[in-house]
Amino acid sequence: MTGAVRVEAVVFDLGGVLIEWDPRHIYRDLLDTDEEIEAFLDEIGFARWNHAMDAGQGTWADAVTELTERYPHRGELIAAYPARFGESLAGPVEGSEAVLRELHARGVPLLALTNWSAETFPVARDRFAFLDLFDGIVVSGHEGVAKPDLALYELLVQRYGLDPGATVFVDDRQVNVDAARAAGLHGLLFTDADRLRADLTRLGLLDGAAPG
Repeated sequence: MTGAVRVEAVVFDLGGVLIEWDPRHIYRDLLDTDEEIEAFLDEIGFARWNHAMDAGQGTWADAVTELTERYPHRGELIAAYPARFGESLAGPVEGSEAVLRELHARGVPLLALTNWSAETFPVARDRFAFLDLFDGIVVSGHEGVAKPDLALYELLVQRYGLDPGATVFVDDRQVNVDAARAAGLHGLLFTDADRLRADLTRLGLLDGAAPG
């Protein structure tokens, strides 16, 4: 392969890069307006709550119970998230699956590093056949640590015998890309499939425009 960076493997984040995940898809069926949804998510500290579950800190049953004790008037909405989790997955991110399949067709080793609850990841595993293209998937909820903790990147490198300097990491959150770079990986910030394709072409992994 040609390019400014020697690349031996590409590591993908899943939610926001390959899979469109958004809890708002659930709550649009339960609340009347986007403003109400945002107010609810902010009130219960959804991002922190969900991150704790991504990091493997207990079960969803316990998490729902504990948060409902703090916000009893929101109990039904809180319980809806894990109960209806599948509705938060809208489908593949447009154009990204094609990039993944092209890399696979070229024989590029592919791995995934995802912040995801161990309890809910099987929902995605069953729904998205392209996950079978990966040579390995590291799920934070199984490991008890989540991005951007450097320990998760180090676990990935050790488990799969990666050379960090020859490994590309793709994520839609800058904080996770920065952590990957701190771990020695070549981090790429994902904004859309076209930019990803351009970045991977620059690295010599793809030829440019999408087929067809």
